[in-house]
Amino acid sequence: MKTDQFKPAWWLPNPHFQTLWPPIFRRRVKSLRLERERLELPDGDFIDLDWVNRHQVGPLVLILHGLEGSIESHYAKGMLKTLSQQGWRGVFMHFRGCSGEPNRLQRGYHSGDTGDVSYVARVLLEREPHTPLAAIGYSLGGNVLLKWLGETRYQNPLKAAIAISVPFELHKAANRIQKGFSKFYEWYFIRCLRDRLTTKFQANAIPLDLSILHEVRTMHEFDDKVTAPLHGFSGVDEYYTTSSSRQYLSTIEVPTLILHAKDDPFMTEDMIPQGHELSPKVKLELTETGGHVGFVAGKFPWRPEYWLEKRVPLFLRDYIRGHENSLLNNF
Repeated sequence: MKTDQFKPAWWLPNPHFQTLWPPIFRRRVKSLRLERERLELPDGDFIDLDWVNRHQVGPLVLILHGLEGSIESHYAKGMLKTLSQQGWRGVFMHFRGCSGEPNRLQRGYHSGDTGDVSYVARVLLEREPHTPLAAIGYSLGGNVLLKWLGETRYQNPLKAAIAISVPFELHKAANRIQKGFSKFYEWYFIRCLRDRLTTKFQANAIPLDLSILHEVRTMHEFDDKVTAPLHGFSGVDEYYTTSSSRQYLSTIEVPTLILHAKDDPFMTEDMIPQGHELSPKVKLELTETGGHVGFVAGKFPWRPEYWLEKRVPLFLRDYIRGHENSLLNNF
């Protein structure tokens, strides 16, 4: 368990500044050529994938976003560009309904749904069985990734994995986000979820009373009255208990790096796993600061440095080195 590799920007002195700076102030990543692929799922639904260097050869890194994230999330294009600069390929997986078009089925995605990432990985490797595949998961996507790794153990196909700002215990995360300034994040997520599902169920059969979407005020209520019934859980307790990734960390057999800030405003420090809970394959790096998927460094506000885009390739390189190919696309 390592600490303090990350040195925060002096001008972002608290976790909320670290968390909010990238989505509000980060400049758009330009000159990144993306190709979208619609992947049909066995149950009749679909997932949209956004590719960088799709038709090249070389290692492939799958990216899983956070709650209500998309290719427009502040970390998405920056990490894809970083992967390309390493001579690798990147594929950004949108969870169901998050790519800008409602998914077809009543169900959507949730923090413990590992079936879709497993299917996507299987398809990718069936196409290219000799291509090294790694994955990066942010927040909810990190929880899904860690749970999948722990479930599949030796059968998991990844060469390496990185999970960032993971809500290891969903009950505690739901409680934490109701306190202090973190209520702002809760309000934002509920608004996004409400808007997306209202649009979706205007054009599809409604499996629940739509007025519920306008009554819930907390993530705990939303998950109890919307997420759980939509996905076959008896209630929020079963959903949170079975979907939390902390209980799966001891059985992971893929080299995995977990990056987490102690001051993450979505979580409490007692949610951070202890060394004895980790598989020998798992490396936990804690920083004193960094917020939630923030980790902004740099001497000046006009020249911020996004530390994750330096740390992530350093870890992955050890496990997919030797498979790089020169690419035709330069950024």
